Amino acid sequence: MKAMVLETVGAPLRLRDLPDRQPGPGEIRVAVEACAVCRTDLHVVDGELPDPRTPVIPGHEIVGRVDALGEGVAGFSIGQRVGVPWLGRACGHCGWCASARENLCDDPQFTGYTRDGGFATHAIADAAFTLPMEGFDDPVAAAPLLCAGLIGWRSLVAAGEGRRVGLYGFGAAAHVIAQVIRWQGREVYAFTRPGDAAARDMALSLGAVWAGGSDEPPPVRLDAAIIFAPVGDLVPAALRAVTKGGRVVCGGIHMSDIPRFPYSILWEERQLVSVANLTRKDARDFLAIAPLAGVRTHTTVYPLAAANEALDDLRRGRIQGAAVIAPNA
Repeated sequence: MKAMVLETVGAPLRLRDLPDRQPGPGEIRVAVEACAVCRTDLHVVDGELPDPRTPVIPGHEIVGRVDALGEGVAGFSIGQRVGVPWLGRACGHCGWCASARENLCDDPQFTGYTRDGGFATHAIADAAFTLPMEGFDDPVAAAPLLCAGLIGWRSLVAAGEGRRVGLYGFGAAAHVIAQVIRWQGREVYAFTRPGDAAARDMALSLGAVWAGGSDEPPPVRLDAAIIFAPVGDLVPAALRAVTKGGRVVCGGIHMSDIPRFPYSILWEERQLVSVANLTRKDARDFLAIAPLAGVRTHTTVYPLAAANEALDDLRRGRIQGAAVIAPNA
């Protein structure tokens, strides 16, 4: 198998020829068709998340076909299309797992961070945390749903049912979840990097009723706001944008420090919350909704050997929608 490997945090990935791997008990091997590139991959590569396993193969938005089954695996067949998300395994017995909050498991494994991921021709996955992807006929289009979509969905659920929803940072997650919000009959207000006309145009093309820079106030008070950009300075801005009783959701795994802000912008029962990881129920719920909502992802495809280029394009804001690694491209 071939893989792009992170050998040293902060260094470019290296293309390596590795021995073919066999799935262990309860595992499957997936022939990777596509793996989307997530900002979390940047946080891993750039050392913004603590203690990644190295060497490690990044990538946690994997779509591919089962090509080997480990001992004891049931419910999957050779050739079946599946998805492998960020949550690669949970212990199943800690208090969080026992209370249906496996996203907060005390002893988890994360794909592309603490176990090898999908910037490769093949990946080994825990069958219990692998998702059937029947009906998703285009693996490149489906790959961003495995994190941008899932975390976007968890963030939207956390935001509540308000009509006017602001999205700060209009990248992979926002461009997916904006379509769901519109399908639900609600209004999208998109906040982009100041001066980013392309992102603003994309937001409007996807049905946003307003799009502007993150340094601009919206034309109306929002019921909720979701911050996908890893920029702590956006938290006070979002709190100022939401109405009384409004909620601000931080949807990323990493964010720069939040600056001091006056209590007055939190008062009147505004709420500031975060989301962490995902549960398998999140995945089942969202993958059922995405086709009904007519979600269409906007993707830029890179061959496996160009994974560093894809990461750098994401780092520098040169991607509209989502970048996707296709090993056979």
